Amino acid sequence: MMMVSRKIVSSLQFFTLFYLFTAAFASTEEATALLKWKATFKNQNNSFLASWTPSSNACKDWYGVVCFNGRVNTLNITNASVIGTLYAFPFSSLPFLENLNLSNNNISGTIPPEIGNLTNLVYLDLNTNQISGTIPPQIGSLAKLQIIRIFNNHLNGFIPEEIGYLRSLTKLSLGINFLSGSIPASLGNMTNLSFLFLYENQLSGSIPEEIGYLSSLTELHLGNNSLNGSIPASLGNLNKLSSLYLYNNQLSDSIPEEIGYLSSLTELHLGTNSLNGSIPASLGNLNKLSSLYLYNNQLSDSIPEEIGYLSSLTNLYLGTNSLNGLIPASFGNMRNLQALFLNDNNLIGEIPSFVCNLTSLELLYMPRNNLKGKVPQCLGNISDLQVLSMSSNSFSGELPSSISNLTSLQILDFGRNNLEGAIPQCFGNISSLQVFDMQNNKLSGTLPTNFSIGCSLISLNLHGNELADEIPRSLDNCKKLQVLDLGDNQLNDTFPMWLGTLPELRVLRLTSNKLHGPIRLSGAEIMFPDLRIIDLSRNAFLQDLPTSLFEHLKGMRTVDKTMEEPSYHRYYDDSVVVVTKGLELEIVRILSLYTVIDLSSNKFEGHIPSVLGDLIAIRILNVSHNALQGYIPSSLGSLSILESLDLSFSQLSGEIPQQLASLTFLEFLNLSHNYLQGCIPQGPQFCTFESNSYEGNDGLRGYPVSKGCGKDPVSETNYTVSALEDQESNSKFFNDFWKAALMGYGSGLCIGISIIYFLISTGNLRWLARIIEELEHKIIMQRRKKQRGQRNYRRRNNRF
Repeated sequence: MMMVSRKIVSSLQFFTLFYLFTAAFASTEEATALLKWKATFKNQNNSFLASWTPSSNACKDWYGVVCFNGRVNTLNITNASVIGTLYAFPFSSLPFLENLNLSNNNISGTIPPEIGNLTNLVYLDLNTNQISGTIPPQIGSLAKLQIIRIFNNHLNGFIPEEIGYLRSLTKLSLGINFLSGSIPASLGNMTNLSFLFLYENQLSGSIPEEIGYLSSLTELHLGNNSLNGSIPASLGNLNKLSSLYLYNNQLSDSIPEEIGYLSSLTELHLGTNSLNGSIPASLGNLNKLSSLYLYNNQLSDSIPEEIGYLSSLTNLYLGTNSLNGLIPASFGNMRNLQALFLNDNNLIGEIPSFVCNLTSLELLYMPRNNLKGKVPQCLGNISDLQVLSMSSNSFSGELPSSISNLTSLQILDFGRNNLEGAIPQCFGNISSLQVFDMQNNKLSGTLPTNFSIGCSLISLNLHGNELADEIPRSLDNCKKLQVLDLGDNQLNDTFPMWLGTLPELRVLRLTSNKLHGPIRLSGAEIMFPDLRIIDLSRNAFLQDLPTSLFEHLKGMRTVDKTMEEPSYHRYYDDSVVVVTKGLELEIVRILSLYTVIDLSSNKFEGHIPSVLGDLIAIRILNVSHNALQGYIPSSLGSLSILESLDLSFSQLSGEIPQQLASLTFLEFLNLSHNYLQGCIPQGPQFCTFESNSYEGNDGLRGYPVSKGCGKDPVSETNYTVSALEDQESNSKFFNDFWKAALMGYGSGLCIGISIIYFLISTGNLRWLARIIEELEHKIIMQRRKKQRGQRNYRRRNNRF
């Protein structure tokens, strides 16, 4: 008995020693293979992998390495600043590897097909690298794989059908790549799949019906692709689905009624497609739904009352469709609603009073509908409201003063309505307000005079009202102000020089008021440092153009292509109307696109300051309809991106500077009704301007006006009448020759080209030049002969 026990103990000791030996040998082999992979990294001094040395124990000391029974089981080197590839990765030397996480590094190159050797792999995470190429189909042989995360890389090509063979897979995330082709129908085989993320790729084709067979699916994210066709009704079978994202595709037809059967759904995002028809009333069954996004489609008819029964709803986005009818009364039940977007539809009626019961509301956005009536006083009770936008409707009456109670309000936009009466003075005290837009209403009285210290205003647009009196000096407290548009009112004041101390002011528009007096800036203090658009047109400013102002406009001295637009929660776009190329143009999101100086239709005198040539960022310059004198400064030729130049209806004299011919971006030029003389410059753009650009300047010569120019080399040649007559008779052959060549549109063109080719090929270009020269002089003589005849006719008539 004792002998048996000793044999058993000896056997156990032998097998234990043998296992330890083989395990030690195996782990050493794995460590050597990993060191060979590390040797291919571009950053050998990586501090995270400093522990990876031949002398250390891989299972105990190496960063990111976890062993089980002496074999590498887990390799987790996420966020380790690895710069390398997978080409030398030891796929064949890690047979017991179950977890591979190389996410958030700088790994490039392709995924080698040898990845199929990791037959025990359960977890694969390569997200947020620079991996390119296609997904190897060998991944489909990793039968134990449960999670694949390769999102945010540069993968391209098709999704391999073989991935559908991974029956154990629970999460598949391939989003934010460049994958193309259709979604494989084989994905419908992965019945354990709970997460399918294929968003932000270039996938096309229809959504496979088989996706509706994934009974375990809880999140389906296919947004930002090019998927088309209908939404499969089979998706209604996914009773565990909590999130369905199909936005930013090309899906068409109607929303299936079966979507209303998804009883677990909390997020439904179908925005920016081509969906049409009515909103299914069955969506009212989704009592767990918190967010419903159907914006930017072609949905029509009225909004179903059933939507108002979604008591858990916090976000409702139905904007940019063709919805009509009234806002359903049932909306008053959605007490948890935080964002209500009904913009850009055909909704009618008044703002229902029940909207005021939505006390959790933060964003109320209904511009560009057909709403009318008075603005409810009770809106002032929605204390958390941050955005209140009702522009481009037909609201009337006065603006309720209760809105000033909204201490969190950031955007207040009632522009383009029919509101009247005074702006409540208390509006100047809304310290959180960033955007105040009441343009194109019928507001009267004065501007609020009590803008307080710490004012947050970024954009103030009161254009197109009937506001009078002075521009309030308290605006000086609004140090963040970037856009100030008070144009087309009845303001009676001098130029508000103190606005120049606002460091971020980019747009100043005071056009069409009763502003008057000279414009002078003094002192060494920098004024208007960031101004990009200044429009003082149609006022009564007088004396010299403000040279001192131009000298301060630092923001116009450089072409800044990196300037960013202000952000107003993405729910507001600045707009301004500028006169360019002779037309009024409304520019949206203008702050970094256009640089404009418009001082037209005032009473300015004196010269055009040459310092304007230093403002090289100007695209539109208009000083027309003044009493300006003197020469056009040649420095304007430095305005290399100038698109529109209007100096008409003044008293300018002298010649047009030749430097203007270098303005290759110039599309509109108006120098009419001045006292200009001399030759019109010739250049790529000047050849495109018609005579109305120069009319009313009797001293101008050259193209396109009818008078010849003394600097024209053709007219400088001294031809006597007799010589021309001799040449005319001698060139009869050439005349008949060219008539024959150019007769007809088709054959004449071919003959003409053949003649030119013959002349060039024989080297007889002097003959060709003489023919063209004689034809030109014949035309000149005929024109002069006609003019002499007209003069003689006028002389004869004057005798009588």
